[in-house]
Amino acid sequence: MAEPTPFEIYAIQYAHYHRRASLNFLGGDPHEGLMPITYYVWAVVGRNKTWIVDTGGDVPGIQRRGRNLTRAPVDGLKAVGVDIGRVEDVIITHMHWDHAGNYDQFPNARYFIQDREMNYATGRHMCQRPFHEAYDVEHVVGLVRKLYAGRVRFVDGDEELAPGLSVHHVGGHTMGMQMVRVWTRRGWVVLASDAAHFYANREQVRPFPTVFHVGDMVQAYGRMLRLADSERHIVPGHDPLVLERYPAVEKLEGVVRLDLDPKA
Repeated sequence: MAEPTPFEIYAIQYAHYHRRASLNFLGGDPHEGLMPITYYVWAVVGRNKTWIVDTGGDVPGIQRRGRNLTRAPVDGLKAVGVDIGRVEDVIITHMHWDHAGNYDQFPNARYFIQDREMNYATGRHMCQRPFHEAYDVEHVVGLVRKLYAGRVRFVDGDEELAPGLSVHHVGGHTMGMQMVRVWTRRGWVVLASDAAHFYANREQVRPFPTVFHVGDMVQAYGRMLRLADSERHIVPGHDPLVLERYPAVEKLEGVVRLDLDPKA
């Protein structure tokens, strides 16, 4: 069977935040030093179509939560050549505030999301603060409106969305957390999103503290390795090291190419 046409992948930083390392690990040691967190959206660019993976936080929400804005997520996508008005397909890995905002900025897009994520974001678990505090109710309502407009496509588990592009449910961080597997010129790359916020979460098996099911989160670390061609093909969702390890896009600060080999 012929290999699919490879995609290009852009990781686009839109915000960052300085915090202690203890906040990035379940049961973290408060004596550990700083470990900043970075916020990204991703563009998966094919020959005939561009897929957006997550839409980032909206500017008011970024500012309200005290994050340092680098650029509006939509502006970052435009900077790499994405015509927002022509985007047809958006994958939402999960509906936390920093991944599912800007829902009014993609007028012609349909949204791919796991059944379990919508159930989670609109169900009984949202009665409890540990589960709902990372969601923005306006983002959730916005996606429900898109559902009634016929612009949401539900996924149950794993599914190939296009040749060389598939989503994989893992849960853990949220009930409906999904990863994205992409065929590139260097092989199969896994955009882990928040299945692993940092390289260290997976490599040291130290889960991130915002979690629905710890067991599922830990199991996802092995799942992403099986889906990727190697450890160097796994891209965490919030690690500033991604910007250091991958080739930068010329004249665009905070934008790197994930389909190219990482630096030594």
